[in-house]
Amino acid sequence: MNSMVPKTFLIRKSTAQDARAISACMSSAFATYRDQYTPDAYAQTVLSTELVRDRMAQMELFVAVSEGAIVGTLAFGVGNHEGHLRGMAVLPEWQGTGVASALLQSAEEAMRVRGCERVVLGTTEPLARAIRFYQRHGFYSTGRVCEFFGMRLYELCKCLSA
Repeated sequence: MNSMVPKTFLIRKSTAQDARAISACMSSAFATYRDQYTPDAYAQTVLSTELVRDRMAQMELFVAVSEGAIVGTLAFGVGNHEGHLRGMAVLPEWQGTGVASALLQSAEEAMRVRGCERVVLGTTEPLARAIRFYQRHGFYSTGRVCEFFGMRLYELCKCLSA
């Protein structure tokens, strides 16, 4: 595709019929990181269709769609005035096109409407590019580090009330 032609997409809430395409998007987005993850951490990051459906039952998901195809996804949950992000994934050929920013903006707005004052997420060390992305969008490290299936999970946070 000509890099001079802007890629167009829209953001919408996911539906149950999107589960397989969301799983495929995650698989493609994280394929280059597979060797840097433990098998269990990878399975919890790159969800099977069944696990996508489980996540849909617990959280809301947005998808970025272009010409009928899902090119990105992000899940969020809300509880006790705090939002939580999970599973940001953008197809490699769509990275750097604004899809991730649009997904994040949509999730943040939905969390604000639900009364969230802050949002947190966890990310792993191999995802240095994602960490920089979140920092550019106002997230900062809380200093909290958890264990995530044999890997370190770093917590990032952003205030939404300001």
